[in-house]
Amino acid sequence: MIPSAFDYVAPTTVDEAIQALSQAGDDAKILAGGQSLVPVLRLRLAAPTMLVDLNKISELRGVRDDGNVIVVGAMTTHHDVINDPLIREHAALLALATQTIGDPQIRHRGTLGGALVHADPAGDLLAPAVALDAEMVIVGPGGRRTVPASEFFVDLFTTAVQPDEVLIEIRIPKKTGWGAHYEKFQRVAQAWSIVAVAAAVRTEGGSIAEARVALTNMAATPVHATGVEQALVGQPATAETIRAAAEHAAEGTSPMSDGNADPDYREHLARVLTQRAVASAAGLAA
Repeated sequence: MIPSAFDYVAPTTVDEAIQALSQAGDDAKILAGGQSLVPVLRLRLAAPTMLVDLNKISELRGVRDDGNVIVVGAMTTHHDVINDPLIREHAALLALATQTIGDPQIRHRGTLGGALVHADPAGDLLAPAVALDAEMVIVGPGGRRTVPASEFFVDLFTTAVQPDEVLIEIRIPKKTGWGAHYEKFQRVAQAWSIVAVAAAVRTEGGSIAEARVALTNMAATPVHATGVEQALVGQPATAETIRAAAEHAAEGTSPMSDGNADPDYREHLARVLTQRAVASAAGLAA
């Protein structure tokens, strides 16, 4: 199909983008990589009067070191996230999860910020953002604000970003020395997660000193598996400990029922995949 008619602007600065969004009101859409938006436009499931293309804003791309955190521009592509040495060293979980997205063509066009703002519950980058304690920096007419990942995802396909705002960067605390793993269960024909688990673990003297675990597609927003973390921290880094902790994985979740799985099956997957992800992050065989 052909999209409905719309105006198109390609600003070169964030200020210009915000001005365009403010003028268009709620009828504008932001174009980042376009991997999710363009199909929706073609099916006329969205009919914006204006499309604001962020691809010419160079300040929104790239990764930089900022002391205790690394800063990733919202328009940084999946390909660049996977291959960036700072991310691989300090936020390996993000690189591991990004590797599972789509195919090379998708990863060369899709962007980190676009995926996060799209907020698909089956998307692979929401749970890693929560597990890594990422912070989202948003700019709008009222200025700049920072929202933690745990509060950024509001509901199904809904985030804290307002219609006249732009997500400009993602700030991720360094987790050097942590093990990380992203365990994903999907249909062979597509890369969307039926359930997936993002895990980062720091061991010390044979025990689990810190753990961060979040789940993909177990609710309308990513689920922070606090029960699993509490069962892990301070315990020996053994298969038995991890197996017992993984039994808490489905706590606080509200998995949907669809053509891929019913809630009971998703809860089962959450427990199994959590055990595998945490074990791998801790350097053990699942």
